[in-house]
Amino acid sequence: MSLPLQEKMGQNILIKLAMLVIVLAGIRAASEIIVPFLLATFLAIVLNPLVTMLMRRGLRRSWAISLVITAIILVMMVLVAVIASSVNEFSSIYPQIRTLLEQKLVVVQHLAANFHINISTERMASRLDPNAIMNMATVVLAQFSGAMTNVLLLILTVVFMLFEVRHLPYKLRNALVNPKIRIAGLHKALKGVTHYLALKTVISLITGVAVWLSLMLLDVKFALFWGVVAFILNFIPNIGPIIAGIPPVIQALVLNNVYDAALVAALFSAIHMIFGNILEPRIMGRGLGLSTLVVFLSLIFWGWLLGPVGMLLSVPLTSVCKILMETTPGGSRLAIMLGNGRPAPKTLLKRK
Repeated sequence: MSLPLQEKMGQNILIKLAMLVIVLAGIRAASEIIVPFLLATFLAIVLNPLVTMLMRRGLRRSWAISLVITAIILVMMVLVAVIASSVNEFSSIYPQIRTLLEQKLVVVQHLAANFHINISTERMASRLDPNAIMNMATVVLAQFSGAMTNVLLLILTVVFMLFEVRHLPYKLRNALVNPKIRIAGLHKALKGVTHYLALKTVISLITGVAVWLSLMLLDVKFALFWGVVAFILNFIPNIGPIIAGIPPVIQALVLNNVYDAALVAALFSAIHMIFGNILEPRIMGRGLGLSTLVVFLSLIFWGWLLGPVGMLLSVPLTSVCKILMETTPGGSRLAIMLGNGRPAPKTLLKRK
């Protein structure tokens, strides 16, 4: 009896894994539709507290949503203007960058020759060519902007979501099976994600402003652009701030000198240490209850599944999956594996 039972369990596991592969393949194939919807959903989650705050001050929901959406459109226009001006400035100083890059590579070649290391300046110049770097940056921006190809549709989706929020509890109570447990899980997930995204947005904004002002004081070109990049990449956990600091260091090494490059590297390290390792953990506390390993693996998984937007939203998406798993008997054990391994406080255990 035990052998057929084990065979049946093995078949069930294989069937579930096959279903999971099919679902993931379908999500990846439909990423062009899913990614804008996810982006609109999380934008609505971030903006809903602002709408609620304006409504508490006496504004009607329609006026509150209009003010918030207008502010978002203005911010997007500023970002586009910053990127456009940076691209124009880069194209104007490109010959200077090319000449300085070749001079720096000759110095590197002489230093390497002292250690009996042969380096081809032509190959290094082709790999570090500003045109190649800009082409790579264009590809990344194109992938990210693919989720925003129709900005009007994205904004309209956010607007309708913000209007639909007030009807959501009624619909869930009448549509879900066992609504108390399901609504409690959704409320917990929504509260955690809202708290995380709001604080992460504020900390990322402070980080971007700090990078912009610091680079401007160090007389590093494109300071505002690198501040915007630092703000966006700060949403990517673990590796985002590191990626944001590499291009300004290389630029300072090419356009300025080794001393300025070292200062820029020290600046990004200090900002990441202060905001990422000290300020953010204290403000967020335990965050969303995910282990560090799970956060890093979720970054890889969601980036593979949904592209750059998936990397930006990897932590909220994993947290939502974890909280929803906790409401199901079969997923509760897997939710424990995704957690940070810390026991619940004694006060919560007594209440339960």
